[in-house]
Amino acid sequence: MNTNNPADKPATPPVNTSDTTADIAAAAPASAAAATAAPSSVSAETQAALASTAHAPNSPGATHIRSFVHRRGHITQGQLAALERLMGEWSIPYAPRRLDPATAFGRQAPTVLEIGFGMGETTEKIALARPDDNFLGVEVFNAGVGSLLRRIEDSNISNLRIIQHDAVEVVRDMIAPDSLAGVHVYFPDPWPKKRHHKRRLLQPAFVSLLASRIAPGGYIHCATDWEDYAVQMLEVLSGEPLLANTVDGYAPRPDYRPLTKFETRGLRLGHGVWDLIFKRVA
Repeated sequence: MNTNNPADKPATPPVNTSDTTADIAAAAPASAAAATAAPSSVSAETQAALASTAHAPNSPGATHIRSFVHRRGHITQGQLAALERLMGEWSIPYAPRRLDPATAFGRQAPTVLEIGFGMGETTEKIALARPDDNFLGVEVFNAGVGSLLRRIEDSNISNLRIIQHDAVEVVRDMIAPDSLAGVHVYFPDPWPKKRHHKRRLLQPAFVSLLASRIAPGGYIHCATDWEDYAVQMLEVLSGEPLLANTVDGYAPRPDYRPLTKFETRGLRLGHGVWDLIFKRVA
């Protein structure tokens, strides 16, 4: 657990400690050519889906800067097979209309949104540990979606659904105001170069949008292993009038967020990890 203030010392690039979007950016096919490299056993529908996600489509009125970049890379046969077999069962297609969680999950339960679940290790563990909550994971990268689909099947998880699309558009178009019990944003791409900071996900406008979708009393939980991003997160979250910090500054890691193997290694080497937990006020 690290509760020191990163503003008190110079930022130093840590090792990667997450299993989220930043870790698999290089593992996602970037074009139709990458998708057509799929084995012939993959259906034409799945190959078309892989090709179309090379650039997550804009929904009407989209003006934001995307916080992800697709790069040509590797997707395993197992991940492709999971996309082929399981997308129809556990995924929800993006659509510019409100999602009904009760219909999507087949039950009424508190719904928690996770943005950028990467390869799904943390998402799987949290969903298993909290069976009374619904979890909606949003991710753009094919490798990560395929990986989490395999985890859903292998662990027999019933309270988890996936939307493969740009998170800003999902939140804006599909999530109703005052409806979420929580939001998880774990180790988003830090975009470390200063000229790229505008691409960071947690900007004031998006935090304001997220806050409007959280029900009063609900929470947003963010974590990062980049010091200067932790400072920005604290500043942006503290500046949102609908949110209140649950502690003075950075929070201890709650029990429900498990340590990944990369995070454990980083902490052993002395690298910091900062959690921020804010609650939605009435």
